[in-house]
Amino acid sequence: MDVILNPSNSQPLYLQIVEQIKVLITKEILSENEKLPSIRALAQELDVSVITVKRAYQELESQGFIQTVAAKGSFIARQSYDQVIEQYLEKIKTHMRSIQLLSQFIG
Repeated sequence: MDVILNPSNSQPLYLQIVEQIKVLITKEILSENEKLPSIRALAQELDVSVITVKRAYQELESQGFIQTVAAKGSFIARQSYDQVIEQYLEKIKTHMRSIQLLSQFIG
């Protein structure tokens, strides 16, 4: 999987994994129902703790981007592409509101 971690980044490693998997979904590199590497396999590939990857997968699952099936693994959830786009649009709207307020303040 094309996930590159930056240990010097202030963002925790598990969140870097979460964000990069979301990017892979939006770029349609990962598609609906595609199986993700096992927690242990991805931890070994990224040279991080199993706990780090488990936390990333739990976060992705709680946000509805993946679903885990006992004894089968974790898969990209249906409609996750739309969810990622919606999240990014919300972030853009928030930044636009901040820019608008700043411009009003500055004059």
